[in-house]
Amino acid sequence: MSTEPVLIAGSWRESEKTGFFQSANPATGKLLPAHYPISSWADCEAALVSAQAAFAEMRVMPGEKIAAFLEAYAAKIEVRAEELVAMAHLETALPKSPRLADAELPRTTGQLRQAAAAARSGVWRQAVVDKANNIRACFGAIGPVCVFGPNNFPFAFGSASGGDFAAAIAAGNPVIAKANSSHPGTTKLFAEAALEAVLETGMPAGTIQMIYRTSHSIGEQLVADDRVGATGYTGSRGAGLALKRAADGAGKPIYLELSSVNPVVFLPGSLAEKGEALAAEFTGSCLMGTGQFCTNPGMIVLFAGEDTEAFIADITKRFNEAPAGILLSESVRKSLHESHRILTGAGAEVLCGTGEGNGAGCCVANTLLRVSGAAFLRDAETMQTEAFGNSSLIVVVDSADEAAEVLEKLEGNLTGSIYSATDGSDDAVHDILEPILRQKVGRLLNDKMPTGVAVSPAMNHGGPYPATGHPGFTAVGIPAAILRFAMLQSYDNVRESRLPAILRDDYTGPAQRFIDGKWQ
Repeated sequence: MSTEPVLIAGSWRESEKTGFFQSANPATGKLLPAHYPISSWADCEAALVSAQAAFAEMRVMPGEKIAAFLEAYAAKIEVRAEELVAMAHLETALPKSPRLADAELPRTTGQLRQAAAAARSGVWRQAVVDKANNIRACFGAIGPVCVFGPNNFPFAFGSASGGDFAAAIAAGNPVIAKANSSHPGTTKLFAEAALEAVLETGMPAGTIQMIYRTSHSIGEQLVADDRVGATGYTGSRGAGLALKRAADGAGKPIYLELSSVNPVVFLPGSLAEKGEALAAEFTGSCLMGTGQFCTNPGMIVLFAGEDTEAFIADITKRFNEAPAGILLSESVRKSLHESHRILTGAGAEVLCGTGEGNGAGCCVANTLLRVSGAAFLRDAETMQTEAFGNSSLIVVVDSADEAAEVLEKLEGNLTGSIYSATDGSDDAVHDILEPILRQKVGRLLNDKMPTGVAVSPAMNHGGPYPATGHPGFTAVGIPAAILRFAMLQSYDNVRESRLPAILRDDYTGPAQRFIDGKWQ
């Protein structure tokens, strides 16, 4: 069986494969014609050897050269925009416009250019100079980085194009990209454009390498290999934790984005003020992209009362009337059904949905589930089962104390939101709940749905476990995202000529440095 080639050591070559797979069009359920290899360890070994050679050059490479590559790559993506959008639409059924062409693609090139600016300026290195003791420190490259991309953002989080890729390269690390099996053709197109930029800018052959799939055991072996500096992973909790165990066992950093129900608390006064508007806002957020966002509002907390019952009736009607979108794959459809089975088995009441949707292909009806605060607290772990897709769980509490108990039982999440009245009537309850929610989430929002993730230096797309594997890092936002793929390097009594340029006394670059206790 002829399969698509893998990108290793600067060239497209036949994979030393153990099998093959095909992706499917989720809108039709039909397999697409291309066959992609399942790589053996031999492919990984070859990629690691090339990545090591590339790292020897990149770790001391001027930021200007790395920036030139990232900018050239962004430009080549724009040249291929139509082709990329068409392939991603075929493999994921995500809308060509506005989702892929008008939102995700410019976000992707924007991230690459932000990473280029950070590489050029050196701001991410956080240089510190202690002249009195002749000790100097800065962040530097950590080593070859493996990136495992998710199914839901084929561009902006893609293994060969997304934020993890951009951050790793900006820090001076080569990337071994493992394509997501839902969109291998899209990832191949990105890798082709990246290789063109590598050749154009004179980067090492192993700057970007790409394989499509491995067995679970080989994936675990890869992230634990001595030659790997760190790994970035976005995907399911089960697969991510298996990789984490392997990486942890070898002492290798791995940065995971796993799951999140992203609780939204509507305080009573907010519903009294504008319940209908909030119903529309919540419905739009929850069903956007068929609910397949990391920050989809998968759980809302409401206080028992007439306004709450009216709000629930309103959103139930809206969910029933809205078309059920297409899910990314058959596995996502099955997983969503299984999550609904678990939640209803634990006592959640079905308000609408859980069955097959009225659309074509991979489809599940828009779903709302309801449970009391007391029932949630009886089995809080099960009630936080992530239902990835067009679904949300309503938790109705009887008091502020019960709401506080519910929030105390939350696992770590990417986001948490609190809606409150503008007249101050909710302030007392807000002040009870906010400190609890603050410690459970990476990003706290007020009067705003969590779905949008701005590519901003102040963004935190992270949070406590199990939202991510480490609460101190973000997957979005330059320069902070770069630090996941960097190591702190201290130089004690090292001769001036042997120091990185950013630590020398004659440094005249653009980055601020912390010298003898002051930013300069």
